[in-house]
Amino acid sequence: PEPGVGCAGRGVITSINFLEANGAYDNLDYVTYDVLGDVVCGGFAMPIREKKAQEIYIVTSGEMMAMYAANNIARGVLRYAHTGGVRLGGLICNSREVDNERELIEELARRLNTQMIHFLPRDKAVQRAELRRMTVLEYDPEAPMAQEYRTLARKIDDNTMMNIPTPIEMDDLEQLLVDFGMVEADMGDSVVRTKAQEAALVAVR
Repeated sequence: PEPGVGCAGRGVITSINFLEANGAYDNLDYVTYDVLGDVVCGGFAMPIREKKAQEIYIVTSGEMMAMYAANNIARGVLRYAHTGGVRLGGLICNSREVDNERELIEELARRLNTQMIHFLPRDKAVQRAELRRMTVLEYDPEAPMAQEYRTLARKIDDNTMMNIPTPIEMDDLEQLLVDFGMVEADMGDSVVRTKAQEAALVAVR
């Protein structure tokens, strides 16, 4: 819908129902829903809630708010895991070139009872393809980043690790950031909570 008008969550529901009614999913091996990680809005969680999805892969990075969002999404998966049968297949680290990023996300994954299924390096080929409204594989199928996406696809296809997530508390997330040197020990709590409050304020606006 137009920004400021209507409900995007309702748009997700309407779109999926329309596609199903018109046979868009017939004879397909995979259906992928790329939705916002805003589990506060029930519409965005519709593929999970209505048993449209079996596997969830959370795209995150080593940035604090991305990890905060990943943990919140894990809470949403947990909510519907027993009624909808959905499982968390892993975290995909979309690198922002944060210090110790790979190790940080691997540890977050461990605490969430899952795996970091793949680490995607930062590559300008993504932005170049995006400006041309193309995927990386369309834009430059021989690029190193194209191979990264092929590797990710194979890992997802072969993945058998489907778990119910174990979201962590805010204090545990704060301590994880401290342990990896993301924030200082004496300011971790205020930084994490202030950023979370800012995100909530933006959502309200």
